[in-house]
Amino acid sequence: MCGIHGIYRFDGQRVEPAMLTAMGDRTVHRGPDDEGQYVDGPCGIAMRRLSIIDLAGGHQPISNADDSVWIVCNGEIYNFRELRAELQGMGFTFKTGSDSEVLLHAYDAFGDDFVLRLNGMFDFALWDRRRRRLLIGRDRIGVKPLYVLQDAHRLAFATEAKALLALPGVSVELDTAQLPGYLHLGYVAAPGSMFKGIRKLPPATLLSIENGEVKEWRYWRLPAGIDRSLSEAEWRERVRARIEESVRMQMVSDVPIGAFLSGGVDSSAVVGLMARHSDQPIRTYAIGFEGGEAEALYNELPYARQVSRLFGTEHHEIVVKPDVVDLLPKLLWHMDEPIADTAFITTFLVSEFARKDVKVILSGVGGDELFGGYRRYLGGHYAQRFQQLPGVVRGLMSSVARRLPSDRHSGLLNTLRLAKGFIATAEMSPDERYRSYLQVLGRETVNSLLCAPSTAFAADSLTQAFAAAGSQDDLNRMFAVDAETQLPDDLLLLTDKMSMAVSLECRVPLLDHELVELAAAMPASIKVKGGRLKHLMKDSLSDLLPADILDRKKRGFGTPMGAWLKRELAPVLKELLSPRVVAQRGLFRHDVIAGLMNDHEANRSDGTDALLSLMNLEIWSRVYLDGRSPADVALELKSYLPRA
Repeated sequence: MCGIHGIYRFDGQRVEPAMLTAMGDRTVHRGPDDEGQYVDGPCGIAMRRLSIIDLAGGHQPISNADDSVWIVCNGEIYNFRELRAELQGMGFTFKTGSDSEVLLHAYDAFGDDFVLRLNGMFDFALWDRRRRRLLIGRDRIGVKPLYVLQDAHRLAFATEAKALLALPGVSVELDTAQLPGYLHLGYVAAPGSMFKGIRKLPPATLLSIENGEVKEWRYWRLPAGIDRSLSEAEWRERVRARIEESVRMQMVSDVPIGAFLSGGVDSSAVVGLMARHSDQPIRTYAIGFEGGEAEALYNELPYARQVSRLFGTEHHEIVVKPDVVDLLPKLLWHMDEPIADTAFITTFLVSEFARKDVKVILSGVGGDELFGGYRRYLGGHYAQRFQQLPGVVRGLMSSVARRLPSDRHSGLLNTLRLAKGFIATAEMSPDERYRSYLQVLGRETVNSLLCAPSTAFAADSLTQAFAAAGSQDDLNRMFAVDAETQLPDDLLLLTDKMSMAVSLECRVPLLDHELVELAAAMPASIKVKGGRLKHLMKDSLSDLLPADILDRKKRGFGTPMGAWLKRELAPVLKELLSPRVVAQRGLFRHDVIAGLMNDHEANRSDGTDALLSLMNLEIWSRVYLDGRSPADVALELKSYLPRA
């Protein structure tokens, strides 16, 4: 696990090693244990290393036997031992025990198709001296990020965008074309980034440079076909076996390993299966909140303790208070881009806590997308029942629903919020209904908010993902869209950036690509059955987890930020989005922001994500666009709070 970076010069001049060093200095947190670089004329590749496997022999860059191919790789290849044995059988010899060396010989043996042999999370850069060819790539699901900058003189790449900003001639500018999509969804979808001139390489993508020509292509896509030949019992058996095998594979490590534990189905399944494959107690880490009703709704510590007792883990807990404002500038610097998902805060805090004991952590990220765990997946289920009601009743319910209060941080008001959303979208097409559940701000609101309205929504990331999803059943179409958008560009991005901010490797066994392919082929009728989310997955785990864990109410891995914005953090919100600040930045109309703030304060609508997206964009702008240090911005934010 590390951060990689490199430069290819189109003019043929030699890459300056000092430039690679400057890039690596920006990402020391990703690799505090080691660094290395290799320069061959117009190409230079480099890395910062966090040592996980083959601690002594895993230095990078690494070359093959005759030094004709060199590679740097970020991530882990979980099937490297099997690939190593296969390659040795073909006559290849190895000089280290690292998984990165396997990629070198696999490239020699299979060409570019070697990536199809890999089971893992990775990005890599490979320099073929014989062909004078650079090849970079990213794993199938997009667990590891990769940013690219290309101009007339060079192509540069890095695991984090901030490394590219260290290069001479790179100016830090906001890409205003990304604002509509960011405000709409709460993150910047690939291939865009919030930096003008810098883009993300999409998941499952390779990029090559040979003879001055740049080529880019997808090497894998989510399977589109549904397999209806298996019985439900056969699906249960296959899913359980693959989950267990994925967890077993991802426990390989030469350093201490642990697991995040929320007490939900996904993290509990990972911990339970880890316990079955370990002769030592598993170290588990949980996060909770103290305060009032809002904090209690997000506090999952009692469930985590229950699972810990069940599997005899060595359990550790951290309790968070609503005083996280001073963290935001540092976290947004690590994120590279603003984000509206409060899970980036909790992920950082629990990662920082776990890093005191371990260097590798397993997470349950991805199970909800694969097996239908979000409430939004029930939209069609409830819409069908709503449409069976008499028209007069539907009209009355719709009229009442529009007047319902909404607040996700109160038990009753959150139920009303969900009911309001389901009723408001019941008459929509499945695609538009799903968009309404995912969006932070509607497209009309975004255009009214922007000083320079955009027409970019005609081809936004969701539209493109739906178009590529084919004619699968509605639930699997949603999964396909999530796999192209929110999963890599929101959840996995924040998981990578926030764990690596503290030099912690986070593995996601539920996103093993073979398990993903299995889930994609599963009929919707057994994924979600009779209104029961994750029906098949839960049944496959019924001998591992108790019923009260399997069927407890879903709660996201976030913070009670909406309540904090009304209480402790209200002064910060109001200052960051004040008429003066908004006018100086010149991007938004303050009257629309004021309306969003008033509606949130009065519980007319839950504006948590919308307000956080605007607040985080302003903090990110102060750090990146204004060139201020995160510590300086943090002091300023704390000054907005009343003195204790």
